[in-house]
Amino acid sequence: MADPTRSEFILGGQRSGKSRRAEVLARQWLERSPDHRAVLIATGQAWDGEMRERIARHRRDRAERVPGMVTVEEPLALAEALRRASDEQILVVVDCLTLWLTNLMMPADAARAFDEAAVEAAGHALCEAIAAAPGPLVLVGNEIGLGVIPLGREVREFVDALGRLNQSVAAACERVTLMAAGLPLTLKDKP
Repeated sequence: MADPTRSEFILGGQRSGKSRRAEVLARQWLERSPDHRAVLIATGQAWDGEMRERIARHRRDRAERVPGMVTVEEPLALAEALRRASDEQILVVVDCLTLWLTNLMMPADAARAFDEAAVEAAGHALCEAIAAAPGPLVLVGNEIGLGVIPLGREVREFVDALGRLNQSVAAACERVTLMAAGLPLTLKDKP
């Protein structure tokens, strides 16, 4: 596995190995120095029983694979959480940007409506936080725009917004890795 860069964006489909690669990078970071720490910023929310079980399973698996990594749950204020967690001695993993965007665009709280300008501003703030981070970052997100054009205006808006977010984050990161079948393909690496 390559040395962690200042920032790496890991993209791929569901069950492609994205989170596993992020965990490997975090484990390698922790093994390099007793002064190193790792923080996971989790964006998922447990809105139903299946998601509660999925989150519990991820916590158990992560505790086995990356002992010592601290988890912070932040479904909305991601840029602020990244700024608070980032330090030269801390590798921050964000998992995942797709769920974060879902939280912003499709709030389960009916009192909060989708606000396109707010979503764009949040993406811009995230990219600024990536650029300002003093320590290494690993961001995980889904690539969902490779299939057929989805039915329904809301779903098309989401796919478009995720594509724009992925492009912005990829531009802000030094390395971009596409995962397929558990295998990394480097799309971009620092010069």
